[in-house]
Amino acid sequence: MEATNQLTGIIRQKIREDGPISFHDFMEMCLYHPNLGYYTNTGDKIGFQGDFYTSCCLTPAFGAMIARQLEEMWHILEKGPFTIVEYGAGTGMLCRDILAYLKAVPELYGQLRYCIIEISPAMRDIEKANLTEKVSWRDRIEDIEGDIHCILSNELLDNFPVHEVVMDDRPKEVFVDADEGFHEVLIPANGEIQAYFAEMGMAPAPGFRTEINLNARRWMKGIGKRMERGFIVTIDYGGCSDELLKKHRSYGTVMCYHNHKAHGDPFIHIGEQDITAHVNFSALMHWGDSSGLRTQGLVPQGMFLLALGFREYLREIYEAQQRDVPTLAREEAFISHTLLFDMGMKYKVLVQSKNVPSTVTLKGLSPLQQSPTH
Repeated sequence: MEATNQLTGIIRQKIREDGPISFHDFMEMCLYHPNLGYYTNTGDKIGFQGDFYTSCCLTPAFGAMIARQLEEMWHILEKGPFTIVEYGAGTGMLCRDILAYLKAVPELYGQLRYCIIEISPAMRDIEKANLTEKVSWRDRIEDIEGDIHCILSNELLDNFPVHEVVMDDRPKEVFVDADEGFHEVLIPANGEIQAYFAEMGMAPAPGFRTEINLNARRWMKGIGKRMERGFIVTIDYGGCSDELLKKHRSYGTVMCYHNHKAHGDPFIHIGEQDITAHVNFSALMHWGDSSGLRTQGLVPQGMFLLALGFREYLREIYEAQQRDVPTLAREEAFISHTLLFDMGMKYKVLVQSKNVPSTVTLKGLSPLQQSPTH
């Protein structure tokens, strides 16, 4: 509570000095203010003891399927030295499960280098406690020497600060002001935000609220500039532009998570709750194209996992535990339903590449080839 009051005071002071701040800047301070932001302070955030859990918290089979896809990419890239870069590794569980699986592929594991880009000192300490081999840490992608063959992110971009926009006769950006508490004010959007709608061909209806993730554009451009040949795997929840412009999204997609409870008020629990927004995958593909990347495919997470053999692998894990059959069956059913159908439909897997032949078909994206054409 003391940290919350302190960060609240810092934000209020900034507003007193500079006037209302954009929701983007408010979200950035809440999540990433040094020592006081949600992701920079200490304390449990990810997992059943925190505020939310990710797919890799449920079973190591999730990381194993990602590893299977990485192994196929290594084969496509001619089985040479292989550098994986993971952005924002959380507690390090996904990295741990990927490495555990790839140990069974000695030729790959011997040539493997795993780099984590982590801007939060608190999260980096947690990752280092859980990861003891093959891993090194960097502050930014430019600090990584040599070739990069795969860039991986799992539930990263939904935490990038976003610009909130409400459509009127012209787009108006949401700013945050303060009196007794924080509240919104609308200010005509700048040229960059107006250009976004024109560039993306988006025309939200009057009164429609939506988010623009310009940080993701800069992130994508940085990747395109740094990578020479390889793959980019982005796993997150969201949709394409047409889905995000449907009527039921007219109030925007910003959500907050505190003690595993979801709500829509970013002006409480300052620095003590996660703030997220849906990822626009149309924008990621568009910005990737303009940065020299090619879209390999976009599929729901559930289809991606099924194509890589998730069900069979999960069953092998449970059979090896030799516990009572009814309990194992219930746990297996719960995890399968959550990762394949619940989170499996909400979350998407986007794979992009650079200087990889267009004829390459990845196993995780094979459902795209099986879909009927219209």
